[in-house]
Formats: sequence, structure tokens, C-alpha cells
Amino acid sequence: MPSLRTPGRWRARLAEFIAGETPAPEPDVEAALTQAAVLDALDAMVRMAEALLSAGASAADVTALTLRAAAGAGLTGTQIDINYTAVTASTVGADAEPLTAVRVVKVRASDYSRLSALYDLAHEAADGLPPAEVNTRLKRLLSQRRPYRPWVSGAGTVGLAASVAVLLGGTWAVAVAAAFVTCLLQLVLAALNQRGLPAFFQQVAGAGIATGFALALLLAQPHLPGWVGDLPPSLVVGSGIVVLLAGLSLVGSAEDAISGFYVTAGARAFETVLLTTGLVLGIAGVLDLGQRAGITLSLSFSAAQPYPLVVQVLAGAVAAFTWAVSGYADGRAVLLAALAGATAVAASGLCLAVGMGPVAAAGVAALLVGFLAEGTAWRWNVPGLVVSVCGITPLLPGLAIYRAIFSVVGGGTSAGLAQLVTAFGTALALAAGVTLGEFCSTPLRREFDRIERRVRRRSLNRRF
Repeated sequence: MPSLRTPGRWRARLAEFIAGETPAPEPDVEAALTQAAVLDALDAMVRMAEALLSAGASAADVTALTLRAAAGAGLTGTQIDINYTAVTASTVGADAEPLTAVRVVKVRASDYSRLSALYDLAHEAADGLPPAEVNTRLKRLLSQRRPYRPWVSGAGTVGLAASVAVLLGGTWAVAVAAAFVTCLLQLVLAALNQRGLPAFFQQVAGAGIATGFALALLLAQPHLPGWVGDLPPSLVVGSGIVVLLAGLSLVGSAEDAISGFYVTAGARAFETVLLTTGLVLGIAGVLDLGQRAGITLSLSFSAAQPYPLVVQVLAGAVAAFTWAVSGYADGRAVLLAALAGATAVAASGLCLAVGMGPVAAAGVAALLVGFLAEGTAWRWNVPGLVVSVCGITPLLPGLAIYRAIFSVVGGGTSAGLAQLVTAFGTALALAAGVTLGEFCSTPLRREFDRIERRVRRRSLNRRF
């Protein structure tokens, strides 16, 4: 077929113009698609974006992946809007009419194995995978079984509570008590969730159960053997409700704000405050009932003597490992998460040892985790986001948020606000550190890709 710039084509155009005939329109990429094909491609894009958000991806990653996939499908003029509960995609149809598709994000739950598969599907869609194939694989992916059974995920949450107890300076007895109350919470929350109880009331019920268990321990403490040791109620409650704490939600809010998604960031922040307030109401209600019954329990949150750095590093690795298991991560992601958790705790501990503040130490640790995760995790076919999120789990400020709001409700407004500012600063430092680490690692990853491709070409040339 002759090019549009050949002399023969231009002569034909000139003759048509002189004769008064309208020249044919130039071929366009969008025009090559029929209206039905454009609608199918747009539907595939919003379904994939909704699945990514439901599995735990950030708004920035979902927007970037969806735009790349839309460009691969030929929808070059696509616009994506995410407002935390809905995804809206708009493009220009084959007849130059605007088309819009909307998907509502109904359920949000961390599922790292599904998230990894969705990342792979998004990259293949960006490389030109047909929209019909994208829809088919997406339906198959969302209907397939998880890597292991739900009770294994619940066991991961129980292990997370025990490791957090060690990170807070608790003894083995505190870790066992926290694991027991977390196991009880998992059973109760699963039953409440099946009945459709809103998340706020689940938080109230879970916090009430944890505080009631602490009251029972306070009554049983004089009758326990001496080798059990002391069981501080504050550590038992704080470690036991770690599954209910909203530290990761606050970090996600700060990350969305840094990336420019302010509506989503505001929604996440409000969700954090609402769910944590539910925790405080549940604890305060049980404490009031206990006081009326003559049982006075004071949650002073006094800091326990921390363990040596080696023990903290091991506890951080276990915390990240168990959090990855609770999020249904596969084997490679679980191991990488454990290494990232150990790295985060070690980096934070070393920064504190040289005189840095807790917020700055958390930021440096998150920067290192984000850099290493984005630069190395892809070689094992694991998204860097999964490793980063699990790696910073030991440093999450969820317990600090809980302490701050509890202090405000209890009357200590100034101390509570100061703790809330510290918690938000820690969340912002973690989000900024991870984001900056991923940004700094991207050029090195591209350079490594170039070197690897060059080495492969040389090996092929030598072979042939």
C-alpha cells in the first residue's frame, strides 16, 4: 500500500480537491476498532481496575496499570478516575462519541497472590493482549481458589499478634495470651462478617472481647503459677487487637496523598479514624462495666523493656512473614516479606541507636525496604508492592493511633493529640520512604534490564 507521502497519493488528493470531491478521512487507531470492541475493551479495563483495588493495590498503581492496559488495547484517549469506592473510565468510541464505564469497589481485602496475578495480567494487557482474552482470564482468576485454606490465613494473624507482643517487649506469656485472644477474635469476627455486620460494630465487638479477656487475666493473675510471670493488661490488649488496628490504612492514606489522590486519601483517613474510634468505644464500654462490677483495669500503656536488636529483628521477620500469610501470599512472596521485615526492623533499630528520632528512623527503614523490594522482587515474579507492604508491617503506627484516640476520649487531650501527630508522622514517613525507594530503584532496574538483554544477545551470537 503506498504511503500518504508518496507523490502519486498527493496528486490524487489535489485532483479530488480541484474536482470538488471530499477527500477520505485519515485512518485512525480508534477508528480501527468497532463500537462493540471499544465497549468490550473499556469494560475489561474497569473490571481489572476494580479487581486491583479490591486486592489491595494503591490508587496510583491502579491508575498507571489501567492506562497502560488501555493503551495496549488501542484506547489511547482513556481517562481514569478513582475515588476509593468506585472506578470511572472514559474514552472516545469508534463513532467519536464519548463512552464511560463505572465499577463500584464493594469489598476490600488483602489478597497478595491474586494481586500478583492481576499485575501480570495488566502487564500482558499493556503488551497487546486482546480485551476478550483479558475478560476471560480475569473471570478465571477471580474464581480460582486461594493458595491455602482460610484457617492458614487465620493462623498467620495469630502469629502476627504474638510477634507484635515480642516487639512491644512482652514476655512469652504475653505473646501466648495475645495469640489466644486473637484466635478468639478471628472466630467471632468471621461469624459477624457472615451476618453482614458493618465494620464499625465489628471493631466495637472485637475490642470488647479483647478487653474482657484482659479483665479475666487480671482476676486470674494472683492464682497463676509464678513461672508465668506478669501479664500487663495494656500489652495483652494492644497485642491482641493488632488485627483490628488501622495502621496500614493510615499508611495507604498518606501514600495516596503523596501520589496526588487526595479524595481517596481523605476517605482512607476518615476510615482510619472511624474504625479506631470503634476500638476505643468497645474498650471503654467494657472498662466501664468492669468498674461497675468492682474490677478496675487501668490501661497505662507503659513501655516495656525492649529486647536486644537481634530478637527484635527475628520478631520483625516473623511479623512480616505472618502478615504475608494472612494476606494469602504465595511461597516466594512470603519469604521475601520475611527478609523485608527483618531489614526494616534492623534499619530502624540502627537509626535509633545513632540518635535519630522514631519518625525519621521509620522513614529511613521504609526507604531501604522500598528500594530493595522494587529493585529485586520482580526477578521472582512478585510485585514490589507486596514485599514493601509486608516489610513495613513491624513499623506500622496502628497501636500509636489507638493510644492517641484512647487518650483523647479519656480526657488527656493534649497528650492524645501529640501522640496522634506522632502516629501520622510515622505513617507519612513510611509512605514517603516506600514511594521514594521505589522511585529511586526504577532507573537502576531499567539499566539492569538493558545489561541483561545485552548479555543474552551476546550469548546468542556466540551460540550461533
